[in-house]
Amino acid sequence: MGNYYQPEIETMPVEQLQKLQSERLVEQVKFVYDNVKFYHEKMDEKGVKPEDIKGIEDLHKLPFITKDDLRDQYPYGLLGVPLSECVRIQSTSGTTGRRVVAFYTQADLDVWEDCCARAIMAAGGTKEDVVHVCYGYGLFTGGPGLNGGSHRVGCLTLPMSSGNTERQLQFMEDLGSTILCCTPSYAANLGETITEKGLKDKIKLKAGIFGAEPWTEEMRHNIEETLGIKAYDIYGLTEISGPGVSFECEEQAGMHIQEDHFIPEIINPDTGEVLPEGEVGELVFTCITKKAFPLLRYRTRDLCYLTRKKCSCGRTHIRMHKPTGRSDDMMVVKGVNVWPSQIEAVLLKQGFQANYQIVVDRLGNNDTIEVQVELTPEMVAANDKTVAQREKEIVAGLKSMLGIKVDVKVVDPKTIVRSEGKAVRVVDKRNLYQ
Repeated sequence: MGNYYQPEIETMPVEQLQKLQSERLVEQVKFVYDNVKFYHEKMDEKGVKPEDIKGIEDLHKLPFITKDDLRDQYPYGLLGVPLSECVRIQSTSGTTGRRVVAFYTQADLDVWEDCCARAIMAAGGTKEDVVHVCYGYGLFTGGPGLNGGSHRVGCLTLPMSSGNTERQLQFMEDLGSTILCCTPSYAANLGETITEKGLKDKIKLKAGIFGAEPWTEEMRHNIEETLGIKAYDIYGLTEISGPGVSFECEEQAGMHIQEDHFIPEIINPDTGEVLPEGEVGELVFTCITKKAFPLLRYRTRDLCYLTRKKCSCGRTHIRMHKPTGRSDDMMVVKGVNVWPSQIEAVLLKQGFQANYQIVVDRLGNNDTIEVQVELTPEMVAANDKTVAQREKEIVAGLKSMLGIKVDVKVVDPKTIVRSEGKAVRVVDKRNLYQ
């Protein structure tokens, strides 16, 4: 086990945990100031010296860092150790701009894999389990993180990567996979295929650990019913380390943040003001053990809230509520703030699967929004409503949720392209005219 894999920390009294955080924060701030020119200059600009940080109560004195800063410092500007001490990189997709490359020492990898091991154990994993990892491997952090965590626990690990659904199901059946790790959209895809092929009785899955994209409670219930499992949420960012920054326990009431490695804050995204526990705002993380790519007060753009309400699992680490979205995921359509998760909740409540796409366009000076969603095979078989009736019901549900009229197009099953990784839910054609 890695140096930081200490299960007793998860139930440590809060006062003792915060003392540990303060000690590590003070050490980390000095380390970063001495070894990363960018931070040295950033702190000097704000008039902050390492000796000004005496504990977590002084965290607010430090400057924020954003994804733009990470891109500007690409590739080596935020490196905290000599390159010769780094043993791996992981990277973001770069779909919204220049890639972010995160570096790891061996100790950093040990911490990351230990964090993922805790997540697997919180989902009931033991060395008797078969962990089926179909997150993407390579530069994407999903596959490597859960793969390493599975090894830490001692599970038989199937490094399947994403895609090739037929092969996924064959190995799942033949090797008796018990814990599934992938994106929720791909879990829904697998569940749909298992049902179609009549394989449910041959699948031994008991739990799933799903993350890397937003998903609703309605989608969770759908996945649990289709796969016959308990579905656990996991959270992470490449910039921080990868999956395992936080995870759900059996209570499924928020994700425990690994506070011995990461200090969370919630801020007002417009003013930067730190908000009290329970208020929704932007999630900010400070890494207090990572050395190769140490981030202080990193703005994630994810919107959620934190709670220290006692958890039945016995863990004392603060919980983050499932993010409602990202500050940059929100669409402004017809002057109204629209979140994809709001639309998904309406569709799943009306019995549809998570196979949909949102198309936003512009006609003259006016925005248009259309939701395309598939009929389920059960709806086709029942034949109890016309397509027009279903479209009318969805339009009414979305009008009640969003306050605006949304065009709806109900299409035949298997019409919308399935996701084998992160699902593409929104196509915003307005960008073409900018």
